[in-house]
Amino acid sequence: MVNIKLKQLIRKPSSRNDSSIESSIGAPAPHPGGIMPGSTSVPSNPGSRSSSSSSGPVNGLLPLTNFEPLPLFRDVPSSEKQSLFVKKLHLCCCVFDFTDPSKHTREKEIKRQTLLELVDYVTSGSGKFTENVLEDMTKMVSANLFRSLPPSSRENSAVSESFDEDEEPVMDPAWPHLQIVYEFLLRLVVSTETDAKVAKRYIDHFFVLRLLDLFDSEDPREREYLKTILHRIYGKFMVHRPFIRKAINNIFYRFIFETEKHNGIAEMLEILGSIINGFALPLKEEHKLFLVRALVPLHKPKCVAMYHQQLSYCITQFVEKDCKLADTVIRGLLKYWPVTNSQKEVLFLNELEEVLEATQASEFERCMVPLFRQIARCLNSSHFQVAERALFLWNNDHVVSLVAQNRQTILPLIFSALEMNNRNHWNQAVHGLTCNVRKMFSEMDPELFQECQRKFQEDEEKSKGIEEKREITWKRLEAAAATKAVSSEAVLVMGMAPSFNQQRTMVGV
Repeated sequence: MVNIKLKQLIRKPSSRNDSSIESSIGAPAPHPGGIMPGSTSVPSNPGSRSSSSSSGPVNGLLPLTNFEPLPLFRDVPSSEKQSLFVKKLHLCCCVFDFTDPSKHTREKEIKRQTLLELVDYVTSGSGKFTENVLEDMTKMVSANLFRSLPPSSRENSAVSESFDEDEEPVMDPAWPHLQIVYEFLLRLVVSTETDAKVAKRYIDHFFVLRLLDLFDSEDPREREYLKTILHRIYGKFMVHRPFIRKAINNIFYRFIFETEKHNGIAEMLEILGSIINGFALPLKEEHKLFLVRALVPLHKPKCVAMYHQQLSYCITQFVEKDCKLADTVIRGLLKYWPVTNSQKEVLFLNELEEVLEATQASEFERCMVPLFRQIARCLNSSHFQVAERALFLWNNDHVVSLVAQNRQTILPLIFSALEMNNRNHWNQAVHGLTCNVRKMFSEMDPELFQECQRKFQEDEEKSKGIEEKREITWKRLEAAAATKAVSSEAVLVMGMAPSFNQQRTMVGV
């Protein structure tokens, strides 16, 4: 249950019921979304994301001139409580403009107190909700929650390229009402009085899609509620489970391959992390395809830092459930490995270590060659955090065990990088860690280490000889060009071709 404190939102509780709600409703976190600015009407189609704007009565509701508080539940006989509950639901279908705090203050307070009473009524468990009542409840929720979200405040700042954890979130001015409506929906979903077989007709696929649309809200408090509610819907309405997974899939596809802009990826991944944790073994092919087609490509967007922690958890859950997926995951990471983004590279190395923790020797052997070629490049990175994080892999006992079993293949792949770091790396911490890893290999297999060192020196001598020949060729070319400078005769110099950098110089690049 989301813990949300509304004490600061309630100035004058009008009854004992209100007081009990204040103590039972708790408050989550912060981000934006307006509530239909300029409208005080009920949407003609509560399920639609965008509603109409009108000042007259809608769906039989009284206009604002007759917007008066209804009796308290404690003041009417038990036989009339359900009828009063429905009337209060209808009253709360009226949506106000919260961009102007001075507008309709009395009516807003009446609605807020009524919403609190509704939450308390649902929580009290006054009997099974009939189909008609469930329909009215979902209509009220739809009228208040399903709205057009305002344009992103970071639309022009390219959120995909600049992620600032300290940036102040945008707060929805309508939250004093939205929060209570979300609490009402949460209590409705988890209530034992809600029959899932009946409620699924109203909390249907269309309703779920509208909830998923709201995950793009910039207000983190709203996304936190949505995360909890959708997870409870997934748990209670088993018939909706495949649809929910598919709908989230589609959101990921659009985010990865089209927009790279969405505020709720982290929250949806949190839901999926819990879902994946409950997958039965052996894993269905559908779930493996979801890993390959949606989760692994989520490493591609530039803003991966915004949701990487949740993504990494989902990925490692798959590997822990089926160790044969380790090769697929590691090759996927290598496919999307960043080239120029060092902070993203550090995130990838963090995730790689978590995946390797759950990797068995047989799967490790299948991907170790491309993997350690990439790690060698990381070892030589001029960004010290990347090089340092790559060297930290040897602090992990399981990784060291895997490497030790395959040292004949791995050490030749990374020996050159270790030698270059030992000689030239500018950062002292990286230099010290490199010495430790070299010492570990030399103690692990002295003969192999010496063989790699001999091979490195031979390669170094060969590269020096090649470079000297290139220099000689370059000088011959210069001399020949100087003697033929005044004629149009072509210059042909036999010998080794110039290096790539020399060719660039020759063509004036």
